[in-house]
Amino acid sequence: MIEYGYNALGEGATIFEPVTLGFPSRDRIGETDFPGATIGRDAILRSGTIIYCDVLIGDAFQTGHNVLIREKTTIGDRVAIGTAAVIEGDCTIGDDVRLQSLVYIPTGTRIGDGVFIGPNAVLTNDRYPPGHHESLEAPVIGDSAVIGANATILPGVAIGEGAFVAAGAVVTKDVPARTLAVGSPARFRPLPPEARR
Repeated sequence: MIEYGYNALGEGATIFEPVTLGFPSRDRIGETDFPGATIGRDAILRSGTIIYCDVLIGDAFQTGHNVLIREKTTIGDRVAIGTAAVIEGDCTIGDDVRLQSLVYIPTGTRIGDGVFIGPNAVLTNDRYPPGHHESLEAPVIGDSAVIGANATILPGVAIGEGAFVAAGAVVTKDVPARTLAVGSPARFRPLPPEARR
């Protein structure tokens, strides 16, 4: 394992090399004494995982291969991050979250508890790229929401609690709680009984 800064890894961890913990953010480059990553008990970190500094992760965390988690991110308990997923800095992810392979989570995103995000889904935070950092508006994903494969969530959009975004949807405005969003641009429909969580 490659380590930068001061890292804390709970007991029962399984590490498949190579894994990097505490990688310095731009602000930490050149420093030797800084907080790295803190990860709870029973983690499974698969090869290629890189976790930056100033990251706090709960118990029973696992990654697929080649996962990138940037600085100042907080992740709850029992979270699984799929292969080649990218979580940019300053994100918050709740408990019992599943991010499938190739998911992209931009800086500043807030994800509630029990959320499922399907493979290759993309969340965005810059309406007119390349914008200034001050103009970034990250999405907010409510508890128990589901986002299907290849969906795109535009900047500043809020996905309500228990909402369901269909595969391939392009979501341009807030999705009310317990509502189905389908199409491009997404239109709202009542949530079918089989999709309720």
